[in-house]
Amino acid sequence: MNHVMPSNLAAAPAVPKKEPGPWLRAWRKLKRNRKGMFGLFVVLLFVAMALFAPYLSPYDPIEASWSAIRKAPTSAHWFGTDELGRDVLARVIWGARASLLAGVVSVAISLLTGVTIGMLAGFLGGTVDSLISRATDAFLACPFLILAIALAAFLGPSLTNAMIAIGVSASPIFVRLTRAQVLQVKVEDYVEAARAVGCHPFRIAVSHILPNVTAPLIVQASLAIASAVIAEASLSFLGLGQQPPDPSWGSMLNTAKNFMDTAPWMAVWPGLAIFVLVLSFNLLGDGLRDALDPKLKRS
Repeated sequence: MNHVMPSNLAAAPAVPKKEPGPWLRAWRKLKRNRKGMFGLFVVLLFVAMALFAPYLSPYDPIEASWSAIRKAPTSAHWFGTDELGRDVLARVIWGARASLLAGVVSVAISLLTGVTIGMLAGFLGGTVDSLISRATDAFLACPFLILAIALAAFLGPSLTNAMIAIGVSASPIFVRLTRAQVLQVKVEDYVEAARAVGCHPFRIAVSHILPNVTAPLIVQASLAIASAVIAEASLSFLGLGQQPPDPSWGSMLNTAKNFMDTAPWMAVWPGLAIFVLVLSFNLLGDGLRDALDPKLKRS
């Protein structure tokens, strides 16, 4: 006897595969970028070193030892000691806090001011756009580091003032980038549709335009942190950043320049730390740029 399968069970409808979101696709592309993942890994190592500095540091970074002045690297002091007998490894570990804090906080200041002003210029247009654009051009005419040094000298030597100076000096880059992105996005069909149904301009700017200009801002922010780390080290080298005896890679290099012949390790380790951290942020920024580029093939 033949059994006939009911027609409603003969062929179950295929369930469509859920399309991954843009951020998940970006993460998948970033994971396939070896240089970008290496940069992310090293950055996370430095972040962990800064967060857990009290537990990783073998000595007090500001405690002097007159019996261990400018000692070469040994099993007791892996990176050697400085002109006051302080452990260089401990000061490098604690110095990561100043560099990362300056990088993150100063870029946050740049993002807050630059994105806000850039959104106003691009969204409002007209006279507002012209005034903001001319002011931005005037700021960009002055080299970034020179402007940061001038502002830091005006505000006074401290890490907080250095972060403010770096943040303000880097803001014009974000103003120009945000303005350009807003001008491109605000003519899209979905923005015109939001205007047509009577959405408030503020809601259009925050809900429809801002989320669609974040990708290039994230990439620029990651690259700007690398520049901010170098700027903080430069200001500390000049005595305008982190003040002694608190450790900073820039101030360590300033001291080490007087002992290059007799104690080169005093300059090697903080200089190497700056180099590796800046390189890692640049590699991460390049990886994010490739991962967030919508023109590349989806994964």
